[in-house]
Amino acid sequence: MKSFQIPADMAGKKVIRACISVFPTLTPARMHKALRHKDVRVNGKRITSDVAIDEGDVVELWVPNSFFDATQVLPDGRVLDDYKVVFENDNLLMINKRQGLAVHPGKGTVGDTLIDLIRNDFRNPNIDLCHRIDMNTGGIVMLAKNKASLEHAVALFKHNHMTKRYRCLVLGTPDAGAACICDDDTLMLEIKAFLEKPTRGNVFIHDIPSDNDLPITTRYRVLTTYRGIGPDGEDVSELEVELVTGRTHQIRAHMAHIGHPIIGDGNYGRNRINKHFESPLGGKVRYQQLFASSLIFAGIPRDNMHYRLSGRKFSVEPLYGVKLES
Repeated sequence: MKSFQIPADMAGKKVIRACISVFPTLTPARMHKALRHKDVRVNGKRITSDVAIDEGDVVELWVPNSFFDATQVLPDGRVLDDYKVVFENDNLLMINKRQGLAVHPGKGTVGDTLIDLIRNDFRNPNIDLCHRIDMNTGGIVMLAKNKASLEHAVALFKHNHMTKRYRCLVLGTPDAGAACICDDDTLMLEIKAFLEKPTRGNVFIHDIPSDNDLPITTRYRVLTTYRGIGPDGEDVSELEVELVTGRTHQIRAHMAHIGHPIIGDGNYGRNRINKHFESPLGGKVRYQQLFASSLIFAGIPRDNMHYRLSGRKFSVEPLYGVKLES
């Protein structure tokens, strides 16, 4: 815990601004997170919003010392930044973002988002997202530096010149599906179903379609199996997953539907199972263990400004937030 008293020249400031003035390595995103977790106190009372403070107020931050580091370091020495640049040229950026960072502002979003950080850090207000991933999913996100680049990048998605792959940790070892060979000759299992998307809330997966259901196809392969580390001695498997269709929450909902929920998934997983797994930072696992791990480009026509990416694959290693030893 760290604390400080508000001097006269800080009177009237909001608590986030005051904390950053005293501890320059803090960021607005970290402070908003601390407020959400009720880790900030003013005069001994917990606060959850960015309130104004007065001279003489005592601000307390009930957080670990690593909270004040310029970067967060996991127990095994890995560094957790908001994002890292995977690839950059004159028109594109590929970013590896951390879990818990929203890619863009939305309902309920507080603090800086990925697009806010990138536009500020690269001093380019025209940078925009080519696609999106969930706030609690980490991994690769592609951004365009200008309007023309964005239009050509969107065409890659539309005409299937780019494949997205994910890696995740699931309960058990799935074996459902028919064998298939992907465009890069990777052997996977392919499962199909139908997705119901309500106007709000979780999606639902059905084996037999109902009105307005959307067909979905998911491919996967088992990379590693961790024996007997589940709450009842179940195995946990790391999967590589390829989206043939890209529906809302498709991987999370589809894996849960076949009986192998993603570890840490609070919406489609099982709370009793999630509570069993611990984070390397202490406490239970905080996010669904799902990462956008690869972008694969193929068959891009020469009239697309990104054609030189054809035949290239960009990959990142997942930074799983769960202990995998039994």
